[in-house]
Amino acid sequence: MRVFKLSLLFLVVLLITGNMYSCKEEKQEIPWVILISQNSLEGWNIKGGEASYKNENGVIIGTTAANTPNTFLTTNEMYSDFIFEIEFKVDSIMNSGIQIRSNSYPYYQNGRVHGYQVEIDPSKRSWSGGIYDEGRRKWLYTLENNPEAQKAFKQNEWNHYRVEAIADTLKTWINGIPAAYLIDDKTASGFIGLQVHSIGNDSEKLGKQVMWKNAKILTDNLSKYSTKSSLEPVFTKNNLTVNEKNSGWQMLWDGKSTVGWRGAKLDTFPDKGWVIENGELIVLSSGGAESAAGGDIVTLNDYSDFELQVDFKLTPGANSGIKYYVDTEINKGPGSSIGLEYQILDDALHPDAKLGSHEGSRTVCSLYDLIQADPSKPIKPIGEWNTAYIKSIDNHVEHWVNDVKVLEYERGSKEFLKLVSVSKYAKWPNFGLLEKGQILLQDHGDKVAFRNIKIKVPEIKN
Repeated sequence: MRVFKLSLLFLVVLLITGNMYSCKEEKQEIPWVILISQNSLEGWNIKGGEASYKNENGVIIGTTAANTPNTFLTTNEMYSDFIFEIEFKVDSIMNSGIQIRSNSYPYYQNGRVHGYQVEIDPSKRSWSGGIYDEGRRKWLYTLENNPEAQKAFKQNEWNHYRVEAIADTLKTWINGIPAAYLIDDKTASGFIGLQVHSIGNDSEKLGKQVMWKNAKILTDNLSKYSTKSSLEPVFTKNNLTVNEKNSGWQMLWDGKSTVGWRGAKLDTFPDKGWVIENGELIVLSSGGAESAAGGDIVTLNDYSDFELQVDFKLTPGANSGIKYYVDTEINKGPGSSIGLEYQILDDALHPDAKLGSHEGSRTVCSLYDLIQADPSKPIKPIGEWNTAYIKSIDNHVEHWVNDVKVLEYERGSKEFLKLVSVSKYAKWPNFGLLEKGQILLQDHGDKVAFRNIKIKVPEIKN
């Protein structure tokens, strides 16, 4: 009997030991890369403001400073697809966040850090784990409809985040509770950053701290380790963001139909030359001739003062344009309808880039044939999406691309009229001076895709 008991005891010990080693081996299988060392900030650098950071026994501590912008401790390494985990603790009166796929470029607001931020929000709002677009579009995924995640945050204690960024999908968890599920392809890669929020001259927040520890990342075999989320995804493509809804923007194209548009020289939408695929409005290739296939398309409505935003994607050698203040009655003959044009062009391959009444005035983002866009414009490579933004308020017009202004002018000014007088538009009386007109997307016989077409019209004040 004693032998049996000893054998049984040995078996139990063996099973426990085996399970311990099995769990240990299973944990070791996940190839995490540790991002925070035990005693230094090696692998990190500070951007933005002048808040301070230090490492104490593997805990990074950020401390607020007065009268300085948001400060970020960012990784030297850039990451595209990854799974990331980190623990943090924040003072209850502070706001903070963790940047992912973020960037800092000299041409973008003098190096301002911008990109996705996983919010740290100890306020009554409790949006910790939501996704904010720092320095760009503001809120993308809020938590007012996710009370479980709102309750998951632990005040004045350590909290745990898990973040998955795989292709265009961003998912977050706070203390194991799903917080956000966003489908957005604005930025594919960038650094990770730990934010100390600006406090202005608020003495109550001076010297307050945010702490982070146990930061680790996976970049390989992500499908093996990815976790399903119980949340419904929020899609930004062909939809308004939270901030856009609140500030009066409207979708100018619904992403799936031809509602609101017609052919520039037709009563209906063209039955050829244009297709709608995967949420993209695409003008097809037809040999490069201007408005010779399906033809240009225009909005049904006219617009006076406006802000317009359009994503566009070029194919090699392609030519197109976004026109505004268009009156389709002006030119009933061959060619495109007449209006001011934000040029869309492959500058490297299309010969038009070297032509024009004014040097460089037919390059991408330029006011076609009149004003050259800044040559240092931040255009993404052919085949990638760029965002055009046109603002026209009280005859002051601006062209932007990818959140950077590349030209501006005054409609009707002496300078403008002189430029028109020595351009291809000189034959059109009062060119560019209409009080209101349609928005036009050009068919120039090359394949170009459009999406996220939005407009904001100022409220009329009595």
